[in-house]
Amino acid sequence: MCKLLLVEDATDLANVLKRDLTRAGFDVLHAADGLHALQLHASQNPDLIILDWMLPKLDGIGVLRQIREHSATPVIMLTARVEELDRVMGLEVGADDYMTKPFSTLELIARVKAMLRRVALIEQTLKQDRQPDDTSMIQYGDLYLDPTNYSTQINGTSLDLSRTEFDLLRLFLLNPGRAFSRAYLLETIWEVDYLGGDRAVDNAVMRLRKKLGSMGDAIETVWGVGYRLHDEH
Repeated sequence: MCKLLLVEDATDLANVLKRDLTRAGFDVLHAADGLHALQLHASQNPDLIILDWMLPKLDGIGVLRQIREHSATPVIMLTARVEELDRVMGLEVGADDYMTKPFSTLELIARVKAMLRRVALIEQTLKQDRQPDDTSMIQYGDLYLDPTNYSTQINGTSLDLSRTEFDLLRLFLLNPGRAFSRAYLLETIWEVDYLGGDRAVDNAVMRLRKKLGSMGDAIETVWGVGYRLHDEH
């Protein structure tokens, strides 16, 4: 059963939403103010947050900013504010979806289910990228990578790669032409919200390119996104 955190200070609306979400099969936690929401998020680790904008003690934007400092929990924001700039602000701070009051609880439930399906698909992709089933030798031009013994060679010369560089190169080789965002590479290779952030990815790619020599140019920068390996085909 997926656990939801409902953050809504309007008692009547909160009761209706909690009732309908529970009937839909969710385990629903409720907070009526921003500070309590942060406490529940930290202690209960919900799968998704339904977050009202206007809250006592700490508003929804403040809650969202603090959560995004350390967590990627999906967030659907609820608000009576209809201005485009308000919606843009919520999305830029880190909201994943946005619903304007009044709204249908059926639509909210549908969006919650869609969001959770999307998260599950992303997690499945991450798992496959972290632990690919294929352990056969990978060739890319004159480059050979052997996952069974963590060895890499170019023209018969062995490369001295760190574990991070090896995993990064393997991910690229298994997915030529696929663009990877820096955030996705952090989650896949480092498996945490690494403190080095984007700089850690950029530095690792720079070192890998240098060790690959003339083949390093095959790892292309995708401006505004991240990196990809040039598809030879």
